[in-house]
Amino acid sequence: MKTEREYPKAVISVKGEDFIDSGNNWVYENEVLEMMPHENGDIVDVLSVKGKYLGSGFVSDLSKIRVRIFSHNANDRFDDEFFARRVGYAIDYRLSVLDDIAACRVIFGEADGFPGLTVDKYNDILVSQITTIGIDKRKDVIFKALLDTFKKHGIAINALYERNDVNSRSLDGLELYKDYYYTSPSFDRSTKETIIEENGLKYYVGFIDGQKTGYFLDQKYNRQLVGNIAKGKRVLDCFTHTGSFGLNCIKNGALKVVSVDISPLAIEQSKRNAELNGYGDRIEYVKADVFKYLDTVKKKDFDLIILDPPAFTKSRATVMSAYNGYKRINSEAMRLLGKGGYLATCSCSHFMSEELFVKMLLEAAKGNNLTLKQISYSQQGKDHPIILSSNQTDYLKFYILQLV
Repeated sequence: MKTEREYPKAVISVKGEDFIDSGNNWVYENEVLEMMPHENGDIVDVLSVKGKYLGSGFVSDLSKIRVRIFSHNANDRFDDEFFARRVGYAIDYRLSVLDDIAACRVIFGEADGFPGLTVDKYNDILVSQITTIGIDKRKDVIFKALLDTFKKHGIAINALYERNDVNSRSLDGLELYKDYYYTSPSFDRSTKETIIEENGLKYYVGFIDGQKTGYFLDQKYNRQLVGNIAKGKRVLDCFTHTGSFGLNCIKNGALKVVSVDISPLAIEQSKRNAELNGYGDRIEYVKADVFKYLDTVKKKDFDLIILDPPAFTKSRATVMSAYNGYKRINSEAMRLLGKGGYLATCSCSHFMSEELFVKMLLEAAKGNNLTLKQISYSQQGKDHPIILSSNQTDYLKFYILQLV
């Protein structure tokens, strides 16, 4: 039924309507047939060609994703109280499903109804990243709600830092910068890092200069799963980043851990984290391209190989190229492990579907005359919730396998 609200209307094509109905919340520019007068970043009601209400979202005049839908309720009124309620829901969810929220994702974009917003919590510090103009124009309301809600729960927040230095901001015409948005009177604004604890291990989090917001929180429980099978094994941790998979393995009794990353900063961070936990002399760190490094490894040198690569694809157009990259590296790991070996492997791109990822693994195994015995399959941590009707929120696929 057509709405008669005060928000500008955007009429989209039948193809666009089908895309929304199939569980997507993005309206691409070429699917917009009509758009009422508006300002960049405004909220618009999205309608079908027959006037059916499909949802409401932030419009971006500069992005190929013209509207990001965040509500499917035609009765919603998008005032300050609406966004404060959304923040309240997000924090209540974390308090309900997590044992500890000292280090967790507080706002996970579309999954929490805030497309283009990431907020991570590291002890008493919140680190945000905004990539859409719709959220950017409302950040004062959202940030106030965050601080007020944590205070209501008796949880101290002494700083909120903005990591708005990501290039994708330019797609919405936003400036790139990073700076403190808020600090309490007692907080030292020269602070550049903090120490968090995860699975009984400590990590330095450089929230000012590290990747993304400083640390990848989504693999917390997967690191624990890998650690649980590492006892007595020789482990190769590929794309180690901050060294977390390798540390979970050595903590749980691995005989040997070699951690590899091409980034000098990643190797430096990993070494510091190992020293912080008293394992500085137990892990070997190698700065190298993982693909090239695997060429130097002999078959059966390792019992367990961990593959946690960056996203090989960030669009549908490059999925098959990414498929080949995943197949190449997984095939090589399987060849080196041979029968009886263990492989932990994942993809962090939602464009690489579970079905496609499994197809790749089976092809890699067949090429090595191996069968895959599944030990576990998991996804991102509960602080990165998946909305069953929103494909964009379902991205991490993590398998632990034995090769037989």
